[in-house]
Amino acid sequence: MRHLVRSRGQLRERQDERKYECEEDSPGHGGRILRLRNNAGMDLAVLQPLLPVIAVTAAGFGAGRLGWLGPRRVRQLSNFVFFALAPALLFRTMAQVHVGALDFRPVASYFIAVAIIFFGTLAWRGFDRKAAVIALANTYSNNVMIGIPLVALAYGQPGLVALFTLVSVHALILLTTGTVVLELAMLREHPEASRRSTSRTVLLAIRNAVIHPVPLPIIAGLLFSAAGFVLPQAVDTPLRWLGIVFGPLALLLVGASLASIHFGRAWRAGLELALVKNIVHPLLVAGIAAWLAIGAVERNVMVLSAALPIGANVFLFSQRYGVAQEEITAGVALSTLLAVPSVALVLMLLGS
Repeated sequence: MRHLVRSRGQLRERQDERKYECEEDSPGHGGRILRLRNNAGMDLAVLQPLLPVIAVTAAGFGAGRLGWLGPRRVRQLSNFVFFALAPALLFRTMAQVHVGALDFRPVASYFIAVAIIFFGTLAWRGFDRKAAVIALANTYSNNVMIGIPLVALAYGQPGLVALFTLVSVHALILLTTGTVVLELAMLREHPEASRRSTSRTVLLAIRNAVIHPVPLPIIAGLLFSAAGFVLPQAVDTPLRWLGIVFGPLALLLVGASLASIHFGRAWRAGLELALVKNIVHPLLVAGIAAWLAIGAVERNVMVLSAALPIGANVFLFSQRYGVAQEEITAGVALSTLLAVPSVALVLMLLGS
């Protein structure tokens, strides 16, 4: 009897082994089931870094609804974030970049797509502050809070190297370009602009763009790194603390702003921004990267970065320049929500 039980047990084990091999190796139904299970696991993993962003934004929305963060406090905190927290984060990040060791070829494919969308938006909507802020929203990705954990999950250390190369110049190029365009647009819209020469207008815009709480710490950090300096711990630690506060507080302000606007008036414009950022941007980057024959990992990281939702910095720009605040707030929120299915789809299509 014991021999019969052992025989039946061995038979069941062999049947289980053959069933597993069939599921793993068969190109037919079993293989598809296994791949679907793997993809489902990836989808669930993709949600992990997105959910905290959505949760913090929702907390800000609740604080706004309860009156803890009204419009006046949102404006005051936006100035604090813009003039104190953002410079600390940007300077510290750029001060740790080794410019000579960076490979910018994959990054070039990303920014070719950015240039097409950014200046295409300006050509379509007209040259003014609102068009400039919308152009920034169509191209500025949330690369740090969402991008880093996603890339680490999907592509490991090689992917992180490619992402950090992009992050090192992402804010410098986009925020500086956005600032120059916005300053030019302000001078054009201001009555005194017509009495200035074109060259003086451009020089004044460049000065205002450089002496600014976003580009200035980036440039200073790059010069600090190029000189071979290292931040002492007594300076690095408080800068790191301020940088940590930046992301959550910015997202809280996005949520609080949602509570103070009539979302029904802004959701259509916000949805347009989200679709351009989450769908059009990565499609264009994928096409250009394929044309330039970028390596697989670097290409996938650039496409994934383009598919990320709109970064909170764009909201701060709309607050600072007083344009498209409802549209940008709705766009940031909707693109973050839409990133759950869109980023998961991109990861699956890229073969992650």
